[in-house]
Parts: sequence; C-alpha cells; structure tokens
Amino acid sequence: MRICSICHKISATDQDHIDCKEKLRVELEVEDFKKGIPEKLDMAKNANDISPDIKALLDHMYKEKKKES
Repeated sequence: MRICSICHKISATDQDHIDCKEKLRVELEVEDFKKGIPEKLDMAKNANDISPDIKALLDHMYKEKKKES
C-alpha cells in the first residue's frame, strides 16, 4: 500500500489511483486548450499569417458563395 501522490489518500496498489491520473490528464489538456485559444484567435484576425493554400481555398469558397447570391 502507498499514498496516492495526486489525492493523498491510501492506494491499495503501489501506484497512484487510475481515476486520479485520468482526472489530472484531463485537467492538463483543458489547460493546454485554454492557452491555445488566444493563438487561434490571433490567427483568425490576421489573414496574412494563414498558409497560401488555405488562403486560396478560403478565397475560392468566398467567390463561390458570392456567385450563389
């Protein structure tokens, strides 16, 4: 038996609880996602930073939509 390093409760195995590990992993993923949001918003504001092939695709889609209207 040992103490779980995440929740600090007794663990029957010699490892941390599986659910504690999973909860920590999810929290870290959410934190990484939150940190990436401003970068994604900045990319949306500045169209010059978009790669040329994506920019060409967006221009094509815009022209097609304009023809339909």
